[in-house]
Amino acid sequence: MNQTKYIFVTGGVTSSLGKGIIAASLAKLLQGRGYRTTIQKFDPYINVDPGTLNPYEHGECYVTDDGAETDLDLGHYERFLNVPTSQANNVTTGRVYLSVIEKERRGEFLGKTVQVVPHITNEIKDRMQLLGKSGDYDIVITEIGGTVGDIESLPYIESVRQLVWELGENNGIVIHLTLVPFLAAAGELKTKPTQHSVKTLMESGIKADILVCRTEHELSQELRQKLALFCNVKKEAVIQSIDASTIYEVPNLMLEEGLDVVALKKLDLPKKASPDLKTWNTFLKRLKSPKQTVNIGLVGKYVEMQDCYKSILEAFIHAGAANETKVNVISIHSEHINADNVEEKLGSLDGVLVAPGFGERGIEGKIEAVRYVRENNIPFFGICLGMQMSVIEYSRNILGYAEANSTEMNEKTSHPVVNLMEEQKNVTDKGGTMRLGAWKCDIKPNTLAFKIYGEKTISERHRHRYEYNNKYADELQKAGLKASGVNPDTGLVEIVELENHPFFIGVQYHPEYKSTVANPHPIFVNFVAAAVNAHKK
Repeated sequence: MNQTKYIFVTGGVTSSLGKGIIAASLAKLLQGRGYRTTIQKFDPYINVDPGTLNPYEHGECYVTDDGAETDLDLGHYERFLNVPTSQANNVTTGRVYLSVIEKERRGEFLGKTVQVVPHITNEIKDRMQLLGKSGDYDIVITEIGGTVGDIESLPYIESVRQLVWELGENNGIVIHLTLVPFLAAAGELKTKPTQHSVKTLMESGIKADILVCRTEHELSQELRQKLALFCNVKKEAVIQSIDASTIYEVPNLMLEEGLDVVALKKLDLPKKASPDLKTWNTFLKRLKSPKQTVNIGLVGKYVEMQDCYKSILEAFIHAGAANETKVNVISIHSEHINADNVEEKLGSLDGVLVAPGFGERGIEGKIEAVRYVRENNIPFFGICLGMQMSVIEYSRNILGYAEANSTEMNEKTSHPVVNLMEEQKNVTDKGGTMRLGAWKCDIKPNTLAFKIYGEKTISERHRHRYEYNNKYADELQKAGLKASGVNPDTGLVEIVELENHPFFIGVQYHPEYKSTVANPHPIFVNFVAAAVNAHKK
């Protein structure tokens, strides 16, 4: 194929309709037909990236191999496609304006008045085509964040209008995702919100080529015909997206609706073979027919909002299917854990994961959770801050350093067993300055980590400022908390574990970011297996 084709996904009526899942599902089907496909997300907020956003604001911050802090939708893209994303896959308004302003300061616009059109829209269009021009992809799907009609989205919508026109016939199409609500009082589905949303899109100069309609009830043929007529699309291009029990069913639902076939026809591309979803459907079958159930506690401080730990929850789904096990994740707020109630909260669980996070809020509850599971032989998995809490707990209760802490929580602690990295000490800007992206880790033989990975050297993604303090390494090692994984370049400890425990491992990195349907992360798989064994006892 000579020219990269582009698909733009916009949303209307309301946010959170699932543009990312629809984009990922379509990409999965196109990939299954043999097309090299990628997805990118354009977000209308002014933050340069979500790295400085509170998780309550925007859910988790996802990290790519090349160290980009990105929108959590990129996690869905990777989990569905099993293909790594990069900095180029996520663009924000903040990044666009920052780039244009920097060019203006360098005098690149030759004295011209810098305006939204053409300067901002040209920057957006350039970034929309960056992956397409790499030669690595046949089809690039671009998800536009926000909702049509929002002030923030207008430059993106205008850029899409221009680009579809510039690309020419059959080279760029627009999929518009809308809501068809069911009004209980009237007892019927209503198409008016979709009609208004499409009208708003057309006022911006864009005609939707395909309508994807989120709905709780089946769309009748009559209703599809009405939507086609009033929204100026063909009837076969009115696609029903009915609520599903799991997001992983959506590719099959879109296959039944013919979304990929309609898209390929609009792009003037051959259908090729039917999508190869064999591995996907094997996973789905295991997911929907578990042989047993385990209860795993997720101890964190953002548990009120599920999106804050999205990749962890999805990694448990992948690992559960691999073990033919339903994983009930029980969210436990670390601020509500203390020595008096820890047994009540954790005693009946089959495993406990202490989650990542930043700041001192809820820290003592996490440390208490680690102590309880260590002493009671409950399978434990600590990620990033969770790993650091296990080091602090062990230093306090086994080494006897009652004041042991991280300098993140207490700069004056007499025993900084977790400390700010040397290169971080003069950093003042918070955005994009942590240890980010993929780093190597050498694993020691005859350890739990080596048993899990089966490899001497691994690569995992990081997002943190504070590290295990090597000044305490010998003491901790002799006392039983083994450093089983070390970064070969910095000598920093990446993995800690206990030998005489059913399953006790803490990792400085974020393994959840690399778990996909096709490749469930081995630590999650082994942790769930340990929880199954604990449950049987």
